[in-house]
Amino acid sequence: MSKPLDGIRVLELGQLIAGPFAAKMLAEFGADVIKVEPPGTGDPLRKWRLMHEGTSVWWAAQSRNKRSLTLDLRQPQAQEVIRKLVRETDVLVENFRPGMLEEWGLGWDELHGINPRLVMLRVSGYGQTGPYRDRPGFGVIGEAMGGLRHLSGEPGRTPVRVGVSIGDSLSALHGVIGVLLALRQRDQHDGQGQMIDVALYESVFNMMESLLPEHSVFGAVRQPAGSSLPGIAPSNAYRCADGKYALIAGNGDSIFRRLMEAIGRNDLADDPALAHNDGRVRQVARIDAAIGEWTARHGLDDVLEALNRARIPSGKIYDVADIAGDPHYQARGMLLDAELDDGTPVKLPGVLPKLSATPGSVESPAPRLGQHTDEILDGLGISDSTRAEWRARNII
Repeated sequence: MSKPLDGIRVLELGQLIAGPFAAKMLAEFGADVIKVEPPGTGDPLRKWRLMHEGTSVWWAAQSRNKRSLTLDLRQPQAQEVIRKLVRETDVLVENFRPGMLEEWGLGWDELHGINPRLVMLRVSGYGQTGPYRDRPGFGVIGEAMGGLRHLSGEPGRTPVRVGVSIGDSLSALHGVIGVLLALRQRDQHDGQGQMIDVALYESVFNMMESLLPEHSVFGAVRQPAGSSLPGIAPSNAYRCADGKYALIAGNGDSIFRRLMEAIGRNDLADDPALAHNDGRVRQVARIDAAIGEWTARHGLDDVLEALNRARIPSGKIYDVADIAGDPHYQARGMLLDAELDDGTPVKLPGVLPKLSATPGSVESPAPRLGQHTDEILDGLGISDSTRAEWRARNII
């Protein structure tokens, strides 16, 4: 079956999370992704978190469908290989600090001159311009500058991390959107590629909903609110009799009425002051107390069963064991059976988004370090003897 990105070649120069995550998504929909890694060590992600036989199991998810080419980009010979590859490349993905590729003679101006059709995705902490461009910036810093970290956690306590590298992943998603837009522009209009400048902090800031206009109009500075959803009521986590928590979102007008009826509080259901969200926000403590009193008398399973019968959006807080055993995840193809390099079975996340006619897929496992180096360099006409010399000098 054909895929939307069949025939698109991607050259991935990034490492760790943001750039490689973007390239992973492109690979799942048919792009031929060549991942460039430093010889000997490879992408640092190979050694992050829990490892099996010396390699992170995260690697199996982040680098599936890619080919691995080892190159020391500090070396002139390796830089010339990149220039040769760029001649036949549609998309280059990189997430080095701004200016580093320029130091190697691989900046946008030079590569665009080699291949005017090239689309170049550049992900960095603060973007390619502006007074902060040269500052080092990881996802956690982007999450803080983008406004997310201030809102995370309980009021009056130390702001907490979201728990995953959400700033990197959001930047990757924005990058993929930018790549697809640029390819559309190139192929449907002027035939010219362009550079996409994605900043970690801006990707997070783009998710901040009404934060800025509320400050602009009212001078409001939104504060952390724990498990509640400020300005939208009721929506919170409520403790049940067994110590577990039910997430309940009863903030639609008709949903709120059904929720109050389900918990036996018709007085609140019929209260005209609570008929709409603005009135409920003014009395959210009263509403939360009523819901909390009800959940405290019942176990989580009974709470969710009653709310599902009443068609109230609700759920439990999943850990990964819940995810791995959930039949809906399974039915939706979100738990893929795969194997690590030595044949060890591993579950990996499914492919998103889900396209009805040309879905993405996993066609090959994450590569061993340098697995495709000879194949790729041979295709560029680089001889066996030259490759042997480069390997002896640790250029590849």
